Amino acid sequence: MTRTLGSHGPTVSTLGLGAMGMSDLYGPSDRAESIATIHAALDAGITLIDTGDFYGSGHNEMLIREALTGRSRDRVLISVKFGAMRDPTGAWIGFDGRPAAVKNFIAYSLRRLGTDYIDIYRPARLDPTIPIEDTVGAIADLVNAGYVRYIGLSEVGATTIRAAHAVHPISDLQIEYSLISRTLERSILPTLRELGIGLTAYGVLSRGLISGHWTRDRQGERDFRGNSPRFQGENLDKNLRLVETMRSLADAKGISVAQLAIAWVLSRGDDIVPLIGARTRVRLTESLGALDVRLSAQDLASIEQAVPADAAAGERYAASQMAHLDSERMG
Repeated sequence: MTRTLGSHGPTVSTLGLGAMGMSDLYGPSDRAESIATIHAALDAGITLIDTGDFYGSGHNEMLIREALTGRSRDRVLISVKFGAMRDPTGAWIGFDGRPAAVKNFIAYSLRRLGTDYIDIYRPARLDPTIPIEDTVGAIADLVNAGYVRYIGLSEVGATTIRAAHAVHPISDLQIEYSLISRTLERSILPTLRELGIGLTAYGVLSRGLISGHWTRDRQGERDFRGNSPRFQGENLDKNLRLVETMRSLADAKGISVAQLAIAWVLSRGDDIVPLIGARTRVRLTESLGALDVRLSAQDLASIEQAVPADAAAGERYAASQMAHLDSERMG
């Protein structure tokens, strides 16, 4: 099964694989299992792999290169986010969207990935000091030179989307979208559809919170979720009660909570491609099962009643990060 990313993008598998957790932010990962999971995803028909040059400070791109060795390059679409800067401790130290930086970043990504082109190249965030037109213009130069096939965006609002699209056609916007992260429905999603731009949705399980596998006793696990308001204190208790409501709906259909959550995102439009962040073959298999789920109008109404758009307790990022999200300011 495939979907096309808007009017200007490629045709990709209905689900994409987000590889971040194999290198960063979710605690230790197993290299062999990561590679096996990528192989299993490709064998199951997934053609879109999403990464960032800053995931593990380059580790994720090198892992993908290793996993793709011996595979036909033209059967895999690689989406790369760039621009986030990190120091040797892994701390985040800013964002760089200058045209010269864009061309520097891609030179390293091409080498780490072992490829001579990137299918979709996108700034991970908006650099508030650089006009988006300049950043996208630099990527357009890379398209003309054959180093990039399509230009994407990430976590930007409607005004920025319009400005970028006026410089060069945008294939898709990557943004968090799930049952409990829906602010993009106000103006961002309508803008995308007006302009013929697709959407690749990350965080469809809200970083595991609505996967059906997260429990309060996992709070001792040390990863970036410890700083997320949705995973803290009373917010977590409220959100886990939402999950139990979802579980009753999922049980009635004979599916898992994760499959219900992914199927809901799939139901929002054929221009939306969810990215599943599976780190193991077990989780990958569960996520792929969502492709067989059919949600009726009654199912969707029941889900909306059980989990209204504003049901989540807490923001999706810590306040310091939310302040830098153009998508939240403009969306």
